[in-house]
Amino acid sequence: MDAYSYIANAHGEYLDQLYQSYQADPASVDVSWQKFFEGFDFARQYPEGDVPQADGEGVLTTSASTNEAPSVRAVDLVAGDKETQVRNLIYAYRSRGHLVARTNPVRERKDRKARLQLADFGLSEADLDTKFRNGEVIGLGLTATLREIVAALQKIYTRTIGFEYMYIRDPRVLDWFREKVEHDSLNFNPSKEYKKRILSKLNEAVVFENFLHTKFLGQKRFSLEGGETTIPALDAIIRKGAELGVEEVMIGMAHRGRLNVLANIMGKTYEQIFSEFQGTAVPDLTMGDGDVKYHMGYSSQVDAGGGHSVNLKLAPNPSHLEAVNPVVEGFVRAKLDHGYGNDYDKVLPILIHGDAAVAGQGIGYEVTQMSQLEGYKAGGTIHFVINNQVGFTTDFEDARSSIYSTDLAKIIDAPVLHVNGDDPEAVVFAVQLATEYRQQFHADIFIDMVCYRRHGHNESDEPKFTQPVLYNLISKHQNPREVYNAELVARGDVDAELAAELDKEFRDTLQARLDLVKQKPLPYNYQALENEWRSLRRSKPEDFDQSPETGISEETVQRVGQALTTLPEGFRPLKQIEKLMDERKKMFFETRVLNWAAGELLAYGSLLTEKHIVRVSGQDVQRGTFSHRHAVLHDAETSAPYNSLNHIGEGQEKLAIYNSLLSEYAVLGFEFGYAMANPTALVVWEAQFGDFANGAQTMIDQFIVSSESKWQRMNGLVMLLPHGYEGQGPEHSNARPERFLQLAAEHNIIVANMTTPANFFHALRRQLTWEFRKPLVVMSPKSMLRNPLCVSPVEEFTTGRFREVLGDVYAEDKKVKRVLLCSGKVYFDLLEEQQQSARKDVAIVRLEQLHPFPKKQLAVELAKYPKAKVYWVQEEPENMGYWNYLLRFMRRELEDVVSRKPSASPATGYNKVHVQEQKDLVARAFGISPAEVDADAIKATAEAAKKQD
Repeated sequence: MDAYSYIANAHGEYLDQLYQSYQADPASVDVSWQKFFEGFDFARQYPEGDVPQADGEGVLTTSASTNEAPSVRAVDLVAGDKETQVRNLIYAYRSRGHLVARTNPVRERKDRKARLQLADFGLSEADLDTKFRNGEVIGLGLTATLREIVAALQKIYTRTIGFEYMYIRDPRVLDWFREKVEHDSLNFNPSKEYKKRILSKLNEAVVFENFLHTKFLGQKRFSLEGGETTIPALDAIIRKGAELGVEEVMIGMAHRGRLNVLANIMGKTYEQIFSEFQGTAVPDLTMGDGDVKYHMGYSSQVDAGGGHSVNLKLAPNPSHLEAVNPVVEGFVRAKLDHGYGNDYDKVLPILIHGDAAVAGQGIGYEVTQMSQLEGYKAGGTIHFVINNQVGFTTDFEDARSSIYSTDLAKIIDAPVLHVNGDDPEAVVFAVQLATEYRQQFHADIFIDMVCYRRHGHNESDEPKFTQPVLYNLISKHQNPREVYNAELVARGDVDAELAAELDKEFRDTLQARLDLVKQKPLPYNYQALENEWRSLRRSKPEDFDQSPETGISEETVQRVGQALTTLPEGFRPLKQIEKLMDERKKMFFETRVLNWAAGELLAYGSLLTEKHIVRVSGQDVQRGTFSHRHAVLHDAETSAPYNSLNHIGEGQEKLAIYNSLLSEYAVLGFEFGYAMANPTALVVWEAQFGDFANGAQTMIDQFIVSSESKWQRMNGLVMLLPHGYEGQGPEHSNARPERFLQLAAEHNIIVANMTTPANFFHALRRQLTWEFRKPLVVMSPKSMLRNPLCVSPVEEFTTGRFREVLGDVYAEDKKVKRVLLCSGKVYFDLLEEQQQSARKDVAIVRLEQLHPFPKKQLAVELAKYPKAKVYWVQEEPENMGYWNYLLRFMRRELEDVVSRKPSASPATGYNKVHVQEQKDLVARAFGISPAEVDADAIKATAEAAKKQD
């Protein structure tokens, strides 16, 4: 082993900062670093060949080149070597002591080669009673013996908490945390009353599980048995957080232990929980079909001691274990932006993980990586891992390659406290330290509570099938309450009678609840944003017969247009931006015809003037994937950003538009959470290409399309998914509209594919004009962004509403024999053929909104052509796109579909093939045979050649 590996592993920048601090003031750095830098300076002062020589009595004499240097004894050099070895020992315990800490309550820890023996550092038992100055490093003074130093290190680093933190690169944070570890952990001794509270919370947790297991034998509840210390841990976080200024706590967790948390932390009444088990609860199906009892969310207000009251929320969560994580973060960010003035101290997110899930699911990495990004900060999260040591039936050794399930914490220098779940006081110390850390640095921290799962994955599962040895140990192991109670009795902190009293008292209470004795729910005062939600209503079918008016005033158009076309003094734009600004000015103030980007920005600007938060995020959204939006401009020389829409006028809201990290799953979940918190905000997520939504399908399935049905939570999130066939290959042509349409029912989402900027403008404003909220999924354009026909006059923005169906203005109604019903970009291909061929006998009707299906609006248009045959036209292969969805509503009205052939891939990868396919598709839509298309092509080629001649 390299005795100096701790130096080699240190961050160079950090060492340099420390050395500069040492030179300015030696006392400003830790004693151990003082010693190291003294040795470093000594080595620099005496380069090779210039070291003073010892005389006959062992005293060093100065050489000619070092006349001013003080004399040093050889014995001092020997002692100095030993001091270095002791210092290395101390650093090794700090770095690797967690590998041998007694954190596992049921089995011996795997040997991780911690290398903490004296011999590993050139020390031996002969040195144990030697005094070393380095004892001062851990607070033992300058005369501590090695025996005392080792004992102190073992007491700090190898008991029931394993502290993992030495990779922290910020000296300020590292020093703060080390002081807490090496001083506060040794002096932690809760009062007798607090010990009784810990025992009481353990009683509640243990007896609740035992009671359910006895009374509702065989029913799934995903019990917390083995990890009951979670309850006093959460209680301690809430109480410590309240002491440090926290007013609201948002918890995200999966189903394991959720009922226990609902009862013993959130204050959900036992009567409610028991009636759900007995099947006597009357389900509220007014907004949908509901979900199982261990997925539901809850809100309450609890007394956190010391005169503090804390608002608690438990987010609803599906069986996709970690999916709730970004939702919680987005929710908290929304509350920070709107309710707490961006004061991170006021609202605290807690994410409760399983060990297998946090290690195995990529969403954990994504959420951790986004935690300090400007667009996604939530002030730091406390991550609490209920480490069962098994995932479903898989042992941890088969569930991860890393030593710990929490190793993703290291990517952001987040400390980890590994703690034995059978030591409740150690757990309480760990979570209180974590809460202090979060409040101090507004950064993430992880608690890895190592425990066990007494039953299988659920209560009817047999865990011994795959873990016979482990479950033999567990079957003989006392629960955490019994372990803690025995320890308290042995220490004389409480009487055995008190523990028995608490147990009986709680069982009696539970029995009374089961016997239908009413329990008073906790009081709850609705917050401002919650009252905004309560002021909304549920949608009705007739709401979709016609959209509300969403036009804006001419004055607003002028103000927003002025902001979009004005640069601050001294701002040096790129030449392309100068051209863009000229085009914007022309659109707003001369031609008064707006393209797609201008219409979108006008929608955002108008909402900002109405004091609505507008939040847009996604990959490259400031510029836009196709360089069309340019909501944020950058100075050509300094790269300084300028957000045009933040300068419309006084009193407006600010546009929050963030280029996201390269993530879809977590970012979409974050935006869903943000929109779930704030019904008055327009929240938009844009995929770089529509197919990127594939990477977030879990979020779409589990939250976006089903939230209202499962959890009775409305949400107004907007998803922009660039879609359209332009020869860009299979990955960037198709946003898979068929998936959203397959998930569309009961008015749960809006699915649209619009062809005019004005209609897009009205669709965005409609999101906040409706008296309810619905997610909006837009198959948004690519080539249409610059299509000269894809424009709208300003008058269409100052009047009117979203139009679900757009009729034909070219065909002659009485002549029409063929109606081409379509949606999105293919309209412009059909329009070109209609105009060039002067086909007044073919009408093109656009479905701008597909779900909810605008049956009445479409009927009005089709009634104009009673004798015509109606064809559905789509660019997508027949087995994709909209065709199967259309058959749900127009099976009798539709003659046939015109599309690409059924295909396993969304599109061809060859542009030449794409062009030919598109040409054939348009021809078939107009009833032209492929032979006629080829003949026309030959004729056109011949005419072109003739002209050249």
